[in-house]
This record gives sequence, C-alpha cells and structure tokens, in this order.
Amino acid sequence: MNAGEIVTKAPWLLLIHQLPAKPAYARVKVWRRLQALGAVIVKNAVYALPFNEETQEDFAWLAREIVELGGEALVCEAELVEGLDDSELRRMFVATRNEDYAGLTKEADGLAARLAGDASDSELGDIANQTGRLRKQLSEVAAIDFFEADGREAAEQRIAGLEHRLSQGSETMTAGQPTGQAGTAPPGMGAKIWVTREHVQIDRIASAWLIRRFIDSSARFKFVPGRSYVPRAGEVRFDMFEGEYTHEGDRCTFEVLLLRAGIDDPALAAIGEIIHDIDLKDGKYAREETAGIRTVMSGIAAAHRDDEDRLARGAAVLDDLYEYFRTTQ
Repeated sequence: MNAGEIVTKAPWLLLIHQLPAKPAYARVKVWRRLQALGAVIVKNAVYALPFNEETQEDFAWLAREIVELGGEALVCEAELVEGLDDSELRRMFVATRNEDYAGLTKEADGLAARLAGDASDSELGDIANQTGRLRKQLSEVAAIDFFEADGREAAEQRIAGLEHRLSQGSETMTAGQPTGQAGTAPPGMGAKIWVTREHVQIDRIASAWLIRRFIDSSARFKFVPGRSYVPRAGEVRFDMFEGEYTHEGDRCTFEVLLLRAGIDDPALAAIGEIIHDIDLKDGKYAREETAGIRTVMSGIAAAHRDDEDRLARGAAVLDDLYEYFRTTQ
C-alpha cells in the first residue's frame, strides 16, 4: 500500500428479520426470496448483500413483504469490525455461487452424455428444453454473482457446448400473428405529475414508459429521495412504499398499473412478465427474453446516473420490445 493511500471497507447491507410461527408458508416464501436475491446468511435471521442501489431496493421490498406477513424486519448498512471481515464474507458469497455453478455444470454434463447416445427426436426435444432451462438458470446465478466466482466459466462452457451441438442441423422456426393495439386507459389518470424514488431501476423505468406511452401522454416525472413524501396537488406516487400505484401482493408496479388502468394488451402483458421476474426475482414467468432485458437495463443504470437519461434510454428499449411482442404474440 502506498503512503497516504486510504483503504475503504466494502459496505454491506444487512437484513435482520423475525417471522411468526404461522403461517408456515411465510418462512418458505422469505427463504426463497433471499436465495433469489443472492443473500448470504451471516447469523440466524441475519442476511447480507453487498451495498448498491439495486440490492438496497431488493432488501427494502423484502422487508416490507416480511412486515405484511406479520413479521418484523429492518435493513441497515454495516461495516464489519469483529468476528467476520470483508474478505471472509466475500468468500462466503463466492462459495455459494460456486455451488450453484457446480450444480449447473453437473446437469449439463448429464445432458451431454444423453446427447452422445442415439437420442430419439422426442429425447432431443427434451434435452433442448433442459438446456434452455440451464441457460436461464445460469443467467439468474450470474446476476447475483457479485464477486465473479470462478465456477462460472466451466458452467458457461458446458452449456454453450450443448447449445452448439443442438444447433447443428436444427431449423429455426418463426411464428406469430399481429395482435391488437394498446388499450385505452380510463379517465382520471391523465395530466399528472408522477412522483417516484430517485435512482430509478427496472420497475420504475418500465412503469414510467407505460405511463407516458399508454396512460398519460403529458406525464411529467419527479424524483424524490423516498419514504414519507407527501404528494402535492396534481401529483401521484408510483413504485414507492406509500404510493398510490405500487406493489400489490405479488404484482410489481408495472403489473399494478396495467391492472388499474384496465389495459388489456398481450404485448404489454408479456413485457409485464419480464419486468416482474427481473424486479421480484421469483422466476414466476421464466420468459426466455428476461435475461437479455435484465442485462440491457442494468447497463443503462450503470452508464447513466441521471434519472431522466435512464428513462429515455429505457423507453427506447421498451418501444422496440413492444413492437416485437405486438407482432409475435
């Protein structure tokens, strides 16, 4: 270390929670959400994530879900001082992701062995489906691989090898007929100032696009720090904890806006499924397009600090995605 160099500790987020004994499914639901977020258990009921905008939002939403389930939760930023240091916690994250990658590699090797035999057409179809599932799972694990575990390379190579072998001699199928246009939102949702939390991520970017293109063409957006914002006349809040339009049950804000606006459009429904899985990380819809859109939107957030810039860049992506689904759904 050079003289005068300042060494900073990696900031961490901790979720500390307690759940009631009943309903029993609550513990399973929260555990699955924690696994999907890539959180690592530090102590009983204490989970950690590296601090960034997205993980802070993930833990905040999960804490809210825990409270709605009758439990207690708090999220705090932590600096490790005694009992566990930063490097040890990083190794815990890496070890957990390497276990995930090893499982995918093992499954890919099993599929490769089946492919090496005299597989029937139906078996080839099953292998192709399983390979697609592995590719999706690899993308999900990579999205929560915060410290670049070295097991990813082997898993990537095995799955890519399967895809290459399956692609040899395969035919590309195209299908789809144009569907209807976007629905018309009911009165009462237009000419508003739409308020949301600053540092917008996937659900807020997509919701803002939906609002401006399909609900309120004259919408203006306002970005605020977060909790306890009291809206002024003509303002409505979205994707905020006390917002008029925000998460409801297992729906993300984009889905809630579609429902509340009464918009019945298959293309928007498909986009909603993608946004849901990226935002809630529960794999509910498992659309093949999700991993790519997640990567693009993460790139937009990384490249642009200004919220209006993020909305503009995201809108361009979503415009094209909508046209794709409009002609294929």
